[in-house]
Amino acid sequence: MDGAPPPEAFRQAVEQLRSARLRPEIACEEMPAPQRIAPYASALSADVTTDDTEVATGRLVLLHDPAGNDAWDGVFRCVSYVRADIDPELAADPLLSEVAWSWLEEALAAHGAEFGAPSGTVTVVASASFGSIADEPATAQVEIRASWTPLAEVGPHVEAWGDLLCIAGGLPPLPEGVAAMPSRRGQRGRP
Repeated sequence: MDGAPPPEAFRQAVEQLRSARLRPEIACEEMPAPQRIAPYASALSADVTTDDTEVATGRLVLLHDPAGNDAWDGVFRCVSYVRADIDPELAADPLLSEVAWSWLEEALAAHGAEFGAPSGTVTVVASASFGSIADEPATAQVEIRASWTPLAEVGPHVEAWGDLLCIAGGLPPLPEGVAAMPSRRGQRGRP
């Protein structure tokens, strides 16, 4: 902002963003953040891969406005996008949207990520092919777009987002008591 260094609170939050522990199936890197939403922003993009197949992709943007934002009810905001392929039969389940939203809430709770002012949408898209491409199999995807205000440290929110990516991608949860360990292989572009 006007060439001045970012506030200490934002610098600390970005460090937590960068040092969050994500599962080794997640390849994550910093990406350019939107510049017009808040005075300060940092962003990550990630892909979840198993058996050389991408099963989920997403972005997480951390916004900071030292003056606060009434819509956020705070000075920080996490904005998340997750997309994953799903079984086309699941796309017809009328409860899938509610279940997908609960994945986010459960991931935040599992990491002790205190938050407020949650909002978002869950979109389910199913595609069937016709005519000259009728032989192509049906496909379906779920997209979870969410934002929330972190009420404490940012690290647990990043880790919860990583779990959301894995859950949406169909990976089984880590067994209780097992923590994700950072993996250079899984953390592309991370210091």
